[in-house]
Amino acid sequence: MAEAQTQPRRPIESGTPDPFPHMHPTLRRNFGLWKYHDRPRPGVLHHVSHTGEEVWTVRAGTQRQMDLATIRSLCDIADEYADGYIRFTIRSNAEISVADESKVEPLIKALQQAGFPVGGTGPSVTMISHTQGWLHCDIPATDASGVVKALMDELHEEFINERMPNRVHITTSCCQINCGGQGDIAINIQHTKPPKIQHDQVANICERPSVVARCPVAAIRPAVVNGKPSLEVDESKCVACGACFPPCPPMQINDPEHSKLAIWVGGNHSNARGVPSFHKMVVAGLPNNPPRWPEVAEQVKKILYTYRDNARDYERVGEWIERIGWVRFFEMTGLPFTKHHIENWHGSRAKLNTSAHLRF
Repeated sequence: MAEAQTQPRRPIESGTPDPFPHMHPTLRRNFGLWKYHDRPRPGVLHHVSHTGEEVWTVRAGTQRQMDLATIRSLCDIADEYADGYIRFTIRSNAEISVADESKVEPLIKALQQAGFPVGGTGPSVTMISHTQGWLHCDIPATDASGVVKALMDELHEEFINERMPNRVHITTSCCQINCGGQGDIAINIQHTKPPKIQHDQVANICERPSVVARCPVAAIRPAVVNGKPSLEVDESKCVACGACFPPCPPMQINDPEHSKLAIWVGGNHSNARGVPSFHKMVVAGLPNNPPRWPEVAEQVKKILYTYRDNARDYERVGEWIERIGWVRFFEMTGLPFTKHHIENWHGSRAKLNTSAHLRF
């Protein structure tokens, strides 16, 4: 039995890792025993336990995709100015915890001097989440992390301050599959033309049944072109999602002219006060214009600041729109309502169970 206990723990290759071995001792000792928490200033979380212990957590923004030098810099700061404990949130914020209040201000100054803005708590614009983009994904039509960097440069003041009605989650997705998730404001790629097929390469590269099965609207079928096995697209069914491109690169859908960016609003994963909601498109056809994407930034700020100036306290973007109505939303933001906002695809179900709430 003693031998079994001395065996090292095998790494878990899937699922959520165990947070306790790397958690600050004060957090670990008081897990589930918190009396209350507050925010002394933007970017700082203060927890007080029923045992009387206190802990302060400083949250700092990063460039989202971090190199080894950046991670080492953050770890050096955690060792020198804090208690040596650091964690990363799902939006790649760095959180460093201390049990001594006198360490909070020196830690903040060290982070800011190293180029890491402190903020992202409470009613602010949090770090933008994004898909893998060109780093790992096999389907991207744009550089999602680049859009994040450009937008966060524009919204830096809204990250380090808490002056929104509620938290604002912004997401970006490099393709229309949208694994970036539902966001209060989301920037997604928008293909406007079906894929162009390189028929002479399909038979050598693509497993045609897999490509046919991959299409969510059954718009792809086998074909023979110039005497060779190939594929064809029923353009009346195609929704230009790009799902066929990963299993069959000769079905190229990325296009410098016809692949645009669109902005969606009102998405929400939370079940805190109501059911989750899908975001809905409000701006279409924006140019995919790296490296700064100025047209996208302009529209995002227009939506964001209209929400900030007109929503009630604690309202998320979707809740604000639901209260005032879509007509009023388009009037207040000055966005044009076009044919692209009309849902005319009949393949969707009439109702989707988008809630984790039990219904009988």
